[in-house]
Amino acid sequence: MSIESNQETLGFQTEVRQLLDLMIHSLYSNKEIFLREMISNASDAADKLRFLALQDASLYEDEPDLRIRVEFDREQRTISVIDNGIGMSREEVIDHLGTIAKSGTSQFLASLTGDQARDSSLIGQFGVGFYSAFIVASKVEVTTRRAGAKREQGVRWISSGESDYSVATIDRPRRGTRVTLHLREGEDDFLDGWRLRSILHKYSDHISLPIVMDSEEKEKKGEETVNRATALWTRPRKEISEAEYQEFYKHVAHEAEDALAYSHNRVEGKVEYTSLLFIPARAPFDLWDRERRRGVKLYVRRIFIMDDAEQLLPPYLRFVRGIVDSADLPLNISREILQQDRTIDTIRSGCARKVVEMLVDMAEKEPEKYARFWKEFGRVMKEGVIDAPDKRAEIARLFRFSSTGTEGDAQTLSLQEYAGRLATDQKFIYYLTADNLAAARSSPHLEALRARNIEVLLLTDPVDEWVVMHLAEFEGLPLRSVAKGDLELGTEAETGAAPPSGEQNALIQRLRDALGDQVKDVRSSRRLTTSACCLVMEEQELSRHLQRILESTGQKVPQQKPVLEVNLSHALLGRVEQEPDPERFRKWAQLLFDQALLSEGGQLPDPAGFVQRLNALLLAAPR
Repeated sequence: MSIESNQETLGFQTEVRQLLDLMIHSLYSNKEIFLREMISNASDAADKLRFLALQDASLYEDEPDLRIRVEFDREQRTISVIDNGIGMSREEVIDHLGTIAKSGTSQFLASLTGDQARDSSLIGQFGVGFYSAFIVASKVEVTTRRAGAKREQGVRWISSGESDYSVATIDRPRRGTRVTLHLREGEDDFLDGWRLRSILHKYSDHISLPIVMDSEEKEKKGEETVNRATALWTRPRKEISEAEYQEFYKHVAHEAEDALAYSHNRVEGKVEYTSLLFIPARAPFDLWDRERRRGVKLYVRRIFIMDDAEQLLPPYLRFVRGIVDSADLPLNISREILQQDRTIDTIRSGCARKVVEMLVDMAEKEPEKYARFWKEFGRVMKEGVIDAPDKRAEIARLFRFSSTGTEGDAQTLSLQEYAGRLATDQKFIYYLTADNLAAARSSPHLEALRARNIEVLLLTDPVDEWVVMHLAEFEGLPLRSVAKGDLELGTEAETGAAPPSGEQNALIQRLRDALGDQVKDVRSSRRLTTSACCLVMEEQELSRHLQRILESTGQKVPQQKPVLEVNLSHALLGRVEQEPDPERFRKWAQLLFDQALLSEGGQLPDPAGFVQRLNALLLAAPR
């Protein structure tokens, strides 16, 4: 009989109260996920104990065999999930079940869409799976004791899912955790052994621990194991169904949607390991944070070692989920050792190759599915030309872009396709970087290339600026920015531009004098056919777009002055050329510079001054 002491009632964190209200009143699209989450948490607790016991076998106490037990009581209307895993201390209970400061509650709430099916699928991904119990339970009771702690250091946690919870110290002889759900009215269909078994088969058959229940058959008394209780990746591929692979993915990734693709491989030789890698269908909320630790699960001879071994895949593949089970690594391996181990280098290279092969196969055989992948993960894949310089050409083949030859905003054009439809005598892959697709398509830098039917890649992801810095060429074709240096389109006669006359040379000199040190130079443009002017950087300088990105992050950018290119055949330049008044000419010159800055998405340093100059010139215009 347990004796409670040191009991106190505590209030939930504000975000947890919001979450509980959501669980109770909104997420009813798939109620049975509560059992999946309870089993997943119990499995994680066992994995953690197994890992810690590598250093301290006494944590097993007198129960070396790990397992999960599911019970139900029709009279009491309860379902219980019991594990003999690591358990929790009083402080851990309060931290994990009351405040869950690290569980991603805020991000979960911010990601909700109002679609019940979609929102319920986020539960595991954001680490708030325990609270799914309140979808079917009016009260949840947790009793637990941390492995290695004294029996009188057990803890009881009780909540009805409202504003607070109670926590008390109890006597608990056994380590591990028991979660008991007191079902709401109308949820009695879960008080059925066959129903619970079907849910366990559906979601948890791949769990490597035995999940046991009392036998339903009268002639078979005692417990029986409900699941296969073997590590799925150790079984031959031909014995594993598509459904089993997908359920395993949902377990390791805490996802509800099927994976887009997976690869199950056993490598033998100098280094032996098994990998089971999945490509998700949807990007996680924190994918763009390169500093956040993430990766596949690492096992050594089927013993769980760590959850997020990021060293097993390069950063540009951080979206991949799955497991790697090594036969060669030591059981006491640490993150520090992982960074220096040659075996890890071999595994990392092999896993990266398998993922790239999956993507190449998907791109060739299932282009619509690949387009879905690229929409979710394209920005991260582009980091590959930076992270893996020896694989640049191979990775670049997977890239997809928008261009002046594609419609809509989808990125569908590969570099191979671009190279296959070059214009006559075209020697470069031309590209333009911009803040968004609309700004790119309307850029004056494209005018001369459009006139010659030369296709231009439109790059609008922030990472694109770094991509083109590292991807200098593709299959022998150099990449060239249309906003930098000389486009090398041919002679003036070929582009339709005429050399400046003496008077026009005088106009250019007047513009140089008027703009002074705002520009590096003023010159006649071979880029423009309909616009009056544009700003251009020299070939080896930072692009204007990259300068704006760096400045927006607070970085100091070296002062680099642009070149103002002017279209001398434009009517506005004719008007500027005729201006006799020096002060008004200076205003016209500044107006040309400002409109060139605006046309490329830049910010005016003095918007009020721009408006005043524009108004003054409009008022001075002849009626």
